[in-house]
Amino acid sequence: MRKKVVIMGAAGRDFHNFNIRFKDDPSCEVVAFTAAQIPFIHDRIYPPELSGPLYPEGIPIFREEKLPEIIKSRKVDEVVFSYSDVSHEYIMLRASLAASLGADFVLLDAESTMLRSNRPVVSVCAVRTGCGKSGVTRFIAREAVRAGKRPVVIRHPMPYGDILKQRVQRFERYEDLERHGCTIEEMEEFEPLINEGVVVYAGIDYGEILTEAEKEADLIIWDGGNNDTPFIRPDLELTIADPLRPGHELKYYHGEVNVRRAMFVIINKANSATDEAISTVTRNIRTLNQTAGIIKTASEVTVDAPIEGKRVLVVEDGPTLTHGGMDFGAGIIAARMHGAHPVDAGPFAKGSIRETLSNYPNLKNLLPAMGYSKAQMKELEESINSTPCDAVLIATPVDLARVIKIKKPAVRVRYEVADIGSPGLKGVINDFLKRAL
Repeated sequence: MRKKVVIMGAAGRDFHNFNIRFKDDPSCEVVAFTAAQIPFIHDRIYPPELSGPLYPEGIPIFREEKLPEIIKSRKVDEVVFSYSDVSHEYIMLRASLAASLGADFVLLDAESTMLRSNRPVVSVCAVRTGCGKSGVTRFIAREAVRAGKRPVVIRHPMPYGDILKQRVQRFERYEDLERHGCTIEEMEEFEPLINEGVVVYAGIDYGEILTEAEKEADLIIWDGGNNDTPFIRPDLELTIADPLRPGHELKYYHGEVNVRRAMFVIINKANSATDEAISTVTRNIRTLNQTAGIIKTASEVTVDAPIEGKRVLVVEDGPTLTHGGMDFGAGIIAARMHGAHPVDAGPFAKGSIRETLSNYPNLKNLLPAMGYSKAQMKELEESINSTPCDAVLIATPVDLARVIKIKKPAVRVRYEVADIGSPGLKGVINDFLKRAL
């Protein structure tokens, strides 16, 4: 009798865990994936071309709400939790549900789900979504280029479209974003690196992805999603903490795992946080990890046109505000810095954008840039164009004016990571490059 397994996921870590631990294990039968956190990723099939000969019909993906029904109807033995940026309480509620229905509840360890590379690897992870991983990744890539080395970034998966077509994705030009049918959420991660001239890989089959990336890389940079642990074993393991959310480093999974594993913890946004908040984060880091180096960095926010005195519609990074739990992002910070006046978009939001604001009532005077499908991107476009304002303040990593039609003056907000003090992150990276390459 094969042990019957359900993998709880969000179209990322779940597929990787299956590929690494279950795909070729004849003692287990994965009867279903469940999907949460990200819209429009359920009611699909993990295709047989990827699931392998033990699963000739593929594996169905259901809404997480159907988990009790699946456990009962399929007589499930084990539930494997496989997504990130959730509180410890959230996980135990799911564990209690599984236990009450007679199924074991499992969290796979970080080490056994990591691939090994023949190139030096730096991992960039965090305690929560929205801490500044992308900025740190760009910082590291620039230092590698200055040292005469070729970095290649491997990004955490975001397979929101055709799963089979997204098996291995390579991004070097804007045309690659279009060719792969990227959502706004995907473009937010890939476009800034393309602008830096850095090649990015992502997809589903990370064994194959790593093999392809190694062919053109001197250095692999793992750019994590949410607060997940790395898929590739790092030689330098970095974790980013956020002093605008002090205490979260103790309360979220996999964020606490990342702090405990880190060689260096970066307290980002230190230029925007209070001394008390920074002290709290520092104290909590030391509670979990007494040997990691601690680095402070700034998140420097700029705008590319004057906005003083203007009524602005602030459009922020979506995941940071939703499952990341932030009430604001770089757009609101930029508006405060430059004397602009954010407007309330709520009455003018359309469809799923209105629903998102309803689901997150803490979000005031801004719009989250939700764009997980073409229909949702259209609703975002209509919401922006319907909101009365003098300018749209685009604080997303992707240039929204390039991918949707904004009928108002648009001003970009940009944010980059910078060292506070020396040798700082630059010193750590350059020391690693000298030793590893």
